[in-house]
Amino acid sequence: MKQERKTTYNTFAVLFYINRQKVKKNGLCPLMGRISINTEVAQFSTKMEVQPDLWDAKAYRLTGKSRIVKETNAKIDRLEEDIRRYYKEILDEQGYITAELVKNAVNGIGQHKRKLLELYREYMEDFAKRVGINRALSTLRSHKTSYCNLQNFIREHYGIEDIPLKQLDYSFIEKYDNYLRVEREFSGMTIENHIIMLKTMTRTAMAQGTIQYNPFASFSPEKALRKHRHLTTDELQRLMNTPIREKFLCFVRDLFVFSTFTGIAYADMCNLNVSNLDTDSQGNLWIRFKRQKTKSECNILLLDVPRGIMEKYECERKSDKLFNMPCRSAMTNNMPKLAKLCGIERQLTYHMARHNFGTLITLSQGVPLETVCQMMGHKNMSTTQIYARLTHQKVDEDMKKLTKRIGTKFRMPEWNKDKENIKNIHYGQGNHYNQ
Repeated sequence: MKQERKTTYNTFAVLFYINRQKVKKNGLCPLMGRISINTEVAQFSTKMEVQPDLWDAKAYRLTGKSRIVKETNAKIDRLEEDIRRYYKEILDEQGYITAELVKNAVNGIGQHKRKLLELYREYMEDFAKRVGINRALSTLRSHKTSYCNLQNFIREHYGIEDIPLKQLDYSFIEKYDNYLRVEREFSGMTIENHIIMLKTMTRTAMAQGTIQYNPFASFSPEKALRKHRHLTTDELQRLMNTPIREKFLCFVRDLFVFSTFTGIAYADMCNLNVSNLDTDSQGNLWIRFKRQKTKSECNILLLDVPRGIMEKYECERKSDKLFNMPCRSAMTNNMPKLAKLCGIERQLTYHMARHNFGTLITLSQGVPLETVCQMMGHKNMSTTQIYARLTHQKVDEDMKKLTKRIGTKFRMPEWNKDKENIKNIHYGQGNHYNQ
């Protein structure tokens, strides 16, 4: 049915002309375009101006060999190519075509990005404008990395520079997952993040009406095992007590410990100011600020350890900033050195400090999940549950407390081996029967 409708539109023409009625002060005339489809005509401005005596009304181009003539004719060539491409794309997608639709496409009216990477670039441009307002720079960097991986995948596996959104299907995301997992050898967590970002693009395409359904909606990558993203008590003790001679590495260690006892992320550490400090009526010192990532309010009581670290570096402040924070790369490069020096065999990252706070410092010590959620600046409890993993030590302590509370309140039936029957069955106090 769709093909039959196409064959009826057998007249399509594009031409250019100059408006001699509107000669500018510089002697140039505006160059106009005209799109004709069957009996319908749509005119538009090319936003170009030309010398009227050089215009060839039959060839729809300028005559001459000057640089300006060549550049203008090249622009007209590209514009005509775009118009013919818009004609084909709109007809393929919608099954019908009008001169007005093509004109709107030329002027960028009502036309959305129809290819995946094209849409992704537009998405990142919009995202970049909102960085510092309600978007984080770190997330933008993650999108740029994800874009590069997606671009390489499309080039290597499809042999093209971009892929139409309407051609995306379930097999695409399966192949992409396999590419990230096998060829790039990414970790499960990294793969999961790239898949989430790809799904964001198809949801965006759905919202703008480019595609009617999300072809990736039912796809779920193999979940990464997330365990022990925090230090053990022994590892933290070693990190805090190991003598460090190098001054900068000692500073890195102290910042990590400060974040461990406050749960403050690197980006927020960079923004901390002395104005964020607040002393309550009882003399307790608090840090109060809004998280850069979520804009959530955080109110954190300074314990003795972070308070001591803050006082240690107070005389070295160069501004109102609480700490002279090193750049992220300097922190990242020194974390492996710190781990090796302190005898920590697994990978150490600065973000681990937040997990330390959520487990060792708060949740394992009986701080309620709701309180931890507020201090860490999470928007919902589910995020806190991911960060604040229960330790084996906490489970062991809780079960010992439970054992003491229960005592002999609940008892299993006593088995009489001689008579092979059950006697004196007790379920709680005063409830029993004899068989």
